Amino acid sequence: MNIKRWVALGIAALLVGVSIIVNSVSAALSTDWTSWLEDYESTMLETMGSTVIESGDVSERIAVLRVEGVIQDTGAASSLFATEGYNHSFFLQQLEEAKNDESVKGIVLAVDSPGGGVVESAEIYKDLMKIKDETDKPIYVSMGGMAASGGYYIAAPADKIFVMKETMTGSIGVILQSVNYGDLAEKYGVEFVTIKTGPYKDILSPSRDMLPEEEEMLQDMINDSYEEFVRIIAEGRGMSEEEVRKVADGRILNGRQAIEANLADDYGFEEDVIAAMKEDLDIPGAEVFEYSQEQSLSSLFGVKAQSFLGLDIETQVISKLITDNQAPRMMYLYGEQ
Repeated sequence: MNIKRWVALGIAALLVGVSIIVNSVSAALSTDWTSWLEDYESTMLETMGSTVIESGDVSERIAVLRVEGVIQDTGAASSLFATEGYNHSFFLQQLEEAKNDESVKGIVLAVDSPGGGVVESAEIYKDLMKIKDETDKPIYVSMGGMAASGGYYIAAPADKIFVMKETMTGSIGVILQSVNYGDLAEKYGVEFVTIKTGPYKDILSPSRDMLPEEEEMLQDMINDSYEEFVRIIAEGRGMSEEEVRKVADGRILNGRQAIEANLADDYGFEEDVIAAMKEDLDIPGAEVFEYSQEQSLSSLFGVKAQSFLGLDIETQVISKLITDNQAPRMMYLYGEQ
């Protein structure tokens, strides 16, 4: 066999090997990993545990439920890359668990959040109202450094709201943002080709200016969400809608201003709020706990990747790229997150 044939056989073997690798990768990519991870996460949620904050009578307990970070349901898309933060599905399950657990006599909602999605905030509010309507368990809110916009939305139905003097709250309103880089693209010769079925299908497109009638449509939408926000505060705080509107212009308030505006009841750190609930319910020996979740497989992968590969910053960047919804959304959100 001459050299040319050996070379030909070598090339053929290489192509077969490459073909096998490509097919294997293709099969792996075609697997519905998102669905698999969602099923796994769901299984892990069913085995939710708890961590004791203050030991006491296990038949009379106070549950501390935490909302920390942006209130947003990122779903399973971020599972392999996400860093620790707010978990919407897990929080909703905590609310359900606290509602059904007869040993839980009261709930402390610890909020340290700039707000988040309109839908997610409404889901939390709905479940909090179910607790109030179906049980006699009081809900006290302990506001941390920030409980603004959606962070206040979910606090509004509470029986008592406690703030720190340094708390940033308020920011009552709705925001919808998009970026317009059409002029920049034109400057560099970038042309966007859009084929659509109606004149408004690409509303809020970043490649063109908004039409006046489009702005009117969107303003009408966010006005509906704003009116609902005002109604919820008025109902929860026992205020008239006119009183709420006086501070419902997007302004930020500190703890003192919130109390003066009747958006909060008193000063107190988390331990003060817990002590107040114990006293009000006459359960001085109550156990205080918070729910905990077993580390999921996806979380373990994320931790291992960060610790082994040293990609903390890169992982956070990838997480943001994957989890950020590029389509504009209505948000109860303060500041640029």
